[in-house]
Amino acid sequence: MGLRKVRDEDEARCLLAEAEMMGMSRASWARTQGVDPRSLNAWRLNLERSGGSSELGGPVKLVELVPSSPAEAEVPAYLVRCGRFEVEVDERFDDETLRRLLRVVAWC
Repeated sequence: MGLRKVRDEDEARCLLAEAEMMGMSRASWARTQGVDPRSLNAWRLNLERSGGSSELGGPVKLVELVPSSPAEAEVPAYLVRCGRFEVEVDERFDDETLRRLLRVVAWC
């Protein structure tokens, strides 16, 4: 089962205070409570930035950063010419579809 996100500012304040009292790292403590440590840490950072009070810095806003998948390497393209017809495919092209396509080009 996945760890849950901190729901709101009140819960974040409560969880952060409890973690401090337990004397263990926030991340370890959060996991024992079923809370995502990244979510708790994001709340901690936002509360610190706003001076500890949402009134001073306006509403607390969270932004979750999710790593993106690495950009796909460019796949080589192949150009097949038959007279005035051209067919361009890449490595991911389906063999059977290519056969059918070349039959159509040859028929023309």
